[in-house]
Amino acid sequence: MRKLLLISFFALSSSVLLAQGLNYYLPDSVQYNPAIPKPKDIIYHEVGEWHVTHDRLVNYMQAVAKAAPERIKLENMGLTYEGRPQVLLIITSPKNHQNLEAIRQQHLQLSDPSRSASVNIDNMPIVVYIGHSIHGNEPSGSNASLVSAYYLAAAQGVQIDALLDNTVILFDPSFNPDGLQRFSTWANQHKSKNLVTDVSSREFNEVWPGGRFNHYWFDLNRDWLPAVHVESQNRLKWFHDWKPNVLTDHHEQGSNATFFFQPGVPSRVNPLTPARNQELTDKMGKFHAAYLDRIGSLYFTKENYDDFYYGKGSTYPDINGGIGILFEQASSRGHAQQTSNGILRFPFTIRNQFVTTLSTLEAARNLRKDFLSFQRDFYKSAAGEATAATTKAYVFGDAADKTKTATFITMLRRHGIDIYQMANNLKADGVNFEKGSAYIVPSNQSQHRVIRAIFDKTLTYTDSLFYDITAWTMPLAFGLPYAELGAAQFNTDLLGSKLTETPKNTSANLTRSAYAYLLEWSEFNAPAALYELQNAGVNTRVATNPFQMNINGANKSFRYGTLLVPVGIQTMASDKVFEIIKGISEKYGLLFHSIVSGNVSAGSDLGSSRFVAVTKPSIATIAGQGVTATDAGELWHLLDQRFNIPMSHLEPSMFNRIDIGKYNTIILVGGSYNELNKDKLKTWVQGGGNLIVMEEAINWAVQSGLSTVTFKRAKPYLDSTGNATLPYVDKEQLEGSQQVRGAIFRAEADLTHPLAYGYTQPYVSLFKANKVFMERSKNAFQTPFVYRGNPLQSGWVSRQNADAVRNSAAVVVNGLGSGRVISIADNPNFRAFWLGGTKLMMNAIFFGRIIDTGSGGAEE
Repeated sequence: MRKLLLISFFALSSSVLLAQGLNYYLPDSVQYNPAIPKPKDIIYHEVGEWHVTHDRLVNYMQAVAKAAPERIKLENMGLTYEGRPQVLLIITSPKNHQNLEAIRQQHLQLSDPSRSASVNIDNMPIVVYIGHSIHGNEPSGSNASLVSAYYLAAAQGVQIDALLDNTVILFDPSFNPDGLQRFSTWANQHKSKNLVTDVSSREFNEVWPGGRFNHYWFDLNRDWLPAVHVESQNRLKWFHDWKPNVLTDHHEQGSNATFFFQPGVPSRVNPLTPARNQELTDKMGKFHAAYLDRIGSLYFTKENYDDFYYGKGSTYPDINGGIGILFEQASSRGHAQQTSNGILRFPFTIRNQFVTTLSTLEAARNLRKDFLSFQRDFYKSAAGEATAATTKAYVFGDAADKTKTATFITMLRRHGIDIYQMANNLKADGVNFEKGSAYIVPSNQSQHRVIRAIFDKTLTYTDSLFYDITAWTMPLAFGLPYAELGAAQFNTDLLGSKLTETPKNTSANLTRSAYAYLLEWSEFNAPAALYELQNAGVNTRVATNPFQMNINGANKSFRYGTLLVPVGIQTMASDKVFEIIKGISEKYGLLFHSIVSGNVSAGSDLGSSRFVAVTKPSIATIAGQGVTATDAGELWHLLDQRFNIPMSHLEPSMFNRIDIGKYNTIILVGGSYNELNKDKLKTWVQGGGNLIVMEEAINWAVQSGLSTVTFKRAKPYLDSTGNATLPYVDKEQLEGSQQVRGAIFRAEADLTHPLAYGYTQPYVSLFKANKVFMERSKNAFQTPFVYRGNPLQSGWVSRQNADAVRNSAAVVVNGLGSGRVISIADNPNFRAFWLGGTKLMMNAIFFGRIIDTGSGGAEE
């Protein structure tokens, strides 16, 4: 009967719904302040009539904040990549606004076990963060924020007064301004006066990459923990300034679904999340159910979605003393779409999101002391776990790459983690950690569970299905040496001063040389420096042999990949060369060595042919339909944001019709490339091009005759005779368990190979989220990275897939005419925080052309 009612309700025309204006959404038992502008007064249309653009959304938030200053204070958290403001409304009662800072400070004391016991929560307001539409093409959340903001500003009466007296609301109308703007433009420009509901119509099928992502095509709902992007960084500052008890994350799902609210699948909760968290989530769910029942909306819970990866908005609060709540509304995608439940109209989706905002606030008010007590108990129990834990501290740092170490420190500090300098040198797990370049994180601190989420490896799971990745051990991702310290190794004498800011990687004073300069390739910013040198017209060479020479009176070893700038062969004066190098050294915090002689004490002299000229890369990648947008965005972000290297994005149709001779490097990230002219690409490689293919693109390259890679296949999980008889209900679980959702594997590296230049350890941790298992090359010299032995470091993978990964190739190189094809089985740039793969990526770009792909004992 309820489904029939829902279909009947869906069938109401948009004109009928919109004719009711705000009355369609708002509770009819409440009086509203006529001085507060309604959304239509500012955005020029009824809520749900059009998709609100981000600029108009912000205009309305500014308007209600101006009209109701006693209830609302508007803050600008920062700007997105495209310069759009991220606004936050702090909404509470006039009385609370007068004491807002005192309330905030008292609330933060609940997160400090040394002070929380004395905090009286009897009259303390609960802090609720309401967040909307982190995926820009899931717009019902941000459009519902118009209604919610009006209600919270204009509603009058005892009920709203009680709510605001007992609640501080952090109200974020758009988690992803750039994506929301992109999608609203698409949906609005395809709207017909007579709404088209045909799912095949252009309105419901965005062009690539779509509005889901931010400017760099990233899924911001995976970035709460790594915090790579400015939107996440801006938001996290406010999150930790307040430590909200509840955070809502309003999303959309497939159009044929109904409405989901948490809890999710019980067996897929991260073990670091306390059981009480799920109990309170379930209690809150009763309020959502009651409110949705009241308007006749169907819903479901405890299915499909999980609480495992802490990089999502609905799980990040779970290790910060709060409760994250995921809402998933069936998406109309445009203005009205035909679904299995009837015609799903945009206003209906908005109303469900608004109603669950109200149910969240009502639950928060009623369960206020439960949530505040949970926050206090969360940090108290975390302190107990830290005391009992066998790991007392984590030490990390790379003396050869201080920039990457500093980037890791910045990430830790964004999560409120205390970090200390090392007072003494230390050897742990066979690694020497040096004072001045290594740091210690004691586990016994308030953010103990966050620390474990960042540092721990996980190999034991209660389920084999996952909504997202299964492992993200951050020091492995960053490629940093690190070790866990037990009670026998850790004592407070190891702790130097506590960091109050991220250490600056400053350059040393550079002396002018008339002969040459050297730069070690191990530093993270070395590729940026190399490109800037090349862009300035400076001739550069790379060492394909290690060598030793006297530097400032001491014998120093230089590894494979060291950059050489010979002064005498430049087309500019030595003073100009010095000026350029000095500027680059200061800009990137790099140590250049001034050399007065080409004579070395061991290895190749600086005039040797072992120093090979490096060609300036001219890079293009294929972007468009079939290409994995996040992979393409990660590459774009790496080159553009981290290394200041330009790259052209070519649609397949553009690639097929232009002269591609102006590029010497072409990169194919994961995806399918069936529209690409493979013969044209093959001719380009044969003419000397450097082709880099990753993940599923390797399959296409093999089929197109570009790559000589052969593949291993995972064994079937069913009886190979086909005689197995299994319950149908187990099909989803069994088939899902064979997916590779994301795990970390160690690849052994040949440090003499150009693709491994800059690595200081003979291994690298890579992230596998596919079923591309490459056989090692028949050319004995062209498999520079191999998953040998038992390579799984962290994460879940089925036995069949683990066997396929074992002894497979992570990277294979083959020659094609005068060119090179570099096949990388996995994504070395995963989510832009996998900095351990960055050297591999940049080596492929800069040094791919110098790889000798001779037969190696086998024909190519």
